[in-house]
Amino acid sequence: MTYRLRSVPVAGGDLAVGVWGDEGPLVVAAHGITSHHLGYGLIGPDLGADHRFVAADLRGRGGSRHLPPPYGIDRHAADLAEVVKAYGGSAVVVGHSMGAWVAIALARAYPMLVERLVLIDGGPPLAPPPGVGPAPTPEEIEAAVAQTVGAAYARLSMTFPDPAAYRELWRAHPALRDWNPAMEAYADYDLVRDGETYRPACVLAAALRDAGDLYALPGGPGPMALPVPAVFLRAERGMFDQPEPMYAPGEATRWLPGIQERTVAGTNHYTIALSPAGAAEVAAAVRG
Repeated sequence: MTYRLRSVPVAGGDLAVGVWGDEGPLVVAAHGITSHHLGYGLIGPDLGADHRFVAADLRGRGGSRHLPPPYGIDRHAADLAEVVKAYGGSAVVVGHSMGAWVAIALARAYPMLVERLVLIDGGPPLAPPPGVGPAPTPEEIEAAVAQTVGAAYARLSMTFPDPAAYRELWRAHPALRDWNPAMEAYADYDLVRDGETYRPACVLAAALRDAGDLYALPGGPGPMALPVPAVFLRAERGMFDQPEPMYAPGEATRWLPGIQERTVAGTNHYTIALSPAGAAEVAAAVRG
């Protein structure tokens, strides 16, 4: 199994991608809002055995943190379209968390590039965060989002003396109790040097801007069928391993009529991709 880091030219520079495998059908993947391509650190090696699996670092994250604004789901979809074109012209597209919104936007804007979608615990619009009124400004949305997912965003402004300290922050996350080597590699790749210390690679401004595109805001689009076949994989538990999932059963079908949906038992929002059992379910959905 070969894994390598490569880049794809996009507007404003080069987008970093991780590539597993040399032959077989093309699979292109997008990650979550503060994540990077090693969110697929278990799925990539599995699918790379019989596919070409290409996972991007989205603009403002990981090895693509240097790429300039604008951010937003449509911008990420345009960047991902360049990845599909660079590696073969059409693909099964996988999206985890925010990456599922990117995958949907890609399929709607560039249906000729997408064979089908595998959406992992993301994609259907979220209920507006507390404090968002009927006609919110971008600043109000950013403030509400920062409060709602403060734990995930707080680390983006922190510095760490060494990679071990950052690993310990992640090991304390309630969703990652069953720590494994893929989680450790995920944490290590997320760090960049900042003088004598380290900081997370994700650009806070990118995460805040992108979050505003994930909500069902007043006046926004309603339910709409997808232009390609799709499956929605729901984590059984939530972002912090709480019993309540991000999506209730039937929620994906309500927003995306015609989609297949199923629950991946024993997983939360993170381990649906970063645990062996969850990664196997995702790989099976891609192969299926």
